[in-house]
Amino acid sequence: MIETVGIIGAGTMGNGIAQVCAAAGLSVTMVDINEAAVARGMKTIGGSLERLVAKDKMTAADRDAALGRITATSDKGKLAACDLVIEAATENEELKVKILKDLCATLKPSGLVATNTSSISITKLAAATDRPDRFIGMHFFNPVPVMALLELIRGLQTSDDTVAKAEAFAKRVGKVAITAKNSPGFAVNRILCPMINEAIFALQEGIATAEEIDAGMKLGCNHPIGPLALADLIGLDTMLSVMEVFLNGFNDPKYRPAPLLKEMVDAGHLGRKTGQGFYSYAK
Repeated sequence: MIETVGIIGAGTMGNGIAQVCAAAGLSVTMVDINEAAVARGMKTIGGSLERLVAKDKMTAADRDAALGRITATSDKGKLAACDLVIEAATENEELKVKILKDLCATLKPSGLVATNTSSISITKLAAATDRPDRFIGMHFFNPVPVMALLELIRGLQTSDDTVAKAEAFAKRVGKVAITAKNSPGFAVNRILCPMINEAIFALQEGIATAEEIDAGMKLGCNHPIGPLALADLIGLDTMLSVMEVFLNGFNDPKYRPAPLLKEMVDAGHLGRKTGQGFYSYAK
């Protein structure tokens, strides 16, 4: 049974995963490269929990208890005793491989390892570890405290026992799990990201404005958020990385990233996290 969870990365995904784990009664260790990063992550978690209290969706006592279950640190050695460690670093294969190799030198032999990658091969990442049978993809969705889905992806080496424990974990933290094949983008992003990329092509070609494209998809397709606003929420750098994984993985030009997406990333206009994407956001 999983009772202690480690999170590598205190950014948007990492602190969101830490929050839902702590709120579910699990002990959490959240690690990032320096104390400033983990402090920002804890501040975000505190603000998120405070909003739940203000909306009467959580008591102040439960908020305090959840915060008390989280250890935020830059010392990766603190992950050694965790039952499960979830890597939630930037969507970069080389970086993830390095993190996973370093982690396995520290983590107890029985510990499970998961990656929150949204597109990179689980089989390939598992092969970088010393426990490929105890490695699985756990793709959470942003914002983690709000989105109900947890996409589980097993690699070629992933054992049935690991899958069963991941499914039990998903239920414990209040998520609905679906299982997807290890293929670029898995199930959800295989459909979602090319749709967003096509919306960027439509904007680039002047077919409609960003506001009109998003309004069209919201009002005509009943999407809760338009594709360009969603791209800003995901992060345009992440979107570009995913589309490049698709292009390389399938060797099919239909997955070619929109030139405008590349240009936005080159300009540092990455969406909400930088204050500027397809829309402007107050920082």
